[in-house]
Amino acid sequence: MHLGLHMNLSPTARILAVEDDPLLAGPLCDDLRRRGFTVEHCADTQSARQRLAAQPFDLLLLDILLPGQDGLAFLASLRQRSAVPVIMMSALGAEQQRIAGFSQGADDYLAKPFSLEEMAVRIAAVLRRVAYERQTRQVRSEYASLCLDEQRGDVRYQGQWAGLTASEYRVLEVLLAHADEVLSKAFLYQQVLQRSYSQHDRSLDMHVSHVRRKLARLDYPVERLQTVWGRGYLFSSQVH
Repeated sequence: MHLGLHMNLSPTARILAVEDDPLLAGPLCDDLRRRGFTVEHCADTQSARQRLAAQPFDLLLLDILLPGQDGLAFLASLRQRSAVPVIMMSALGAEQQRIAGFSQGADDYLAKPFSLEEMAVRIAAVLRRVAYERQTRQVRSEYASLCLDEQRGDVRYQGQWAGLTASEYRVLEVLLAHADEVLSKAFLYQQVLQRSYSQHDRSLDMHVSHVRRKLARLDYPVERLQTVWGRGYLFSSQVH
């Protein structure tokens, strides 16, 4: 299926930089502002949490070693309620640190020291991918008659909200993005729950069941959300 997507990658994206080292934070923020981005800076996760609650951002630059709560713990809690793209920054270049960052939901990782040019390239790449995914979801959801609200983390059908949880929303979002494809449970566990699939873990089945029930309350044709026995789940673009 050709989606015919056209992306306009705006340099006016809003970026929140969470970095406690002023020798890095100052030049980094200044450079990004010169490139046309709107940039705000926090030196700790408590301030970052307040900024994120007050207004939306398009991307978060997050240091790992921060006063108070460290960046990894902050990212883990953030992913419970927000899908904002995150690029981790750390002087800890060990492989386990990179793995930890990605396992908590980071979109990219930069080991210090890095050049400002490399940071700009990484930001552009993440924003480009996010723009593509959002437009893909928009096109995919059009034929499904669903309106996905990423900031709210919920879906609307015929003017009514389903009342999805964060995990339920992510399940539906991923299935819609791969409509008409059978997605394995192993893939969905990694994409939705950020953990490996265990044969005795019924969490994903529970989330899918809740999504079906909540969509059914809105009189949505839930037969589109199909279980493919022995393989996984499928969101069908056709009502059978």
